[in-house]
Amino acid sequence: MALFGIGGAGALYWFQPWRLFTDTTVTDTLSVEASAAPPTAAPPTAASAPVPVPAATVLKQGTFVTHEHDTTGTARVVRTADGRHQLELIGLDTSDGPDLRVWLSDRAVRTGADGWRVFDDGAYAELGRLKGNHGDQVYRLPATVDPNDFRSVSIWCKRFSVSFGAAALA
Repeated sequence: MALFGIGGAGALYWFQPWRLFTDTTVTDTLSVEASAAPPTAAPPTAASAPVPVPAATVLKQGTFVTHEHDTTGTARVVRTADGRHQLELIGLDTSDGPDLRVWLSDRAVRTGADGWRVFDDGAYAELGRLKGNHGDQVYRLPATVDPNDFRSVSIWCKRFSVSFGAAALA
């Protein structure tokens, strides 16, 4: 009987079934693209000319597709005004799960069960644990990560080596 109890406790720890009923919403501040200034009738003088402010630029983006769990939202790679890069997850909606990570990958996104397990087959960069399963999230790319080396992002369950959902970055 004790062995059954230990086995049951181990299974609960490994699968964490209560995560199917938990939600965490994140509201990180996303980058804002600068809008063009309206044309003026006369060009500004040197003394009154505004100093241009560098804007954040979207380099790649894509829409999430469902893999192991229903997943929706948008992912985009942004070069910020200071020249660094970040991944932004916009309107993410997925299930909670044990050991979820955010990965950039060199793998193509495939739909259906064929796409669930491909992201650890090639090169990938782990950006950290998923902050929450709902909302807007920002993950800074380390300086050693070149966003041009990756063509997709996956919400990756490291414990079970499966993608909850992924977005092709184009």
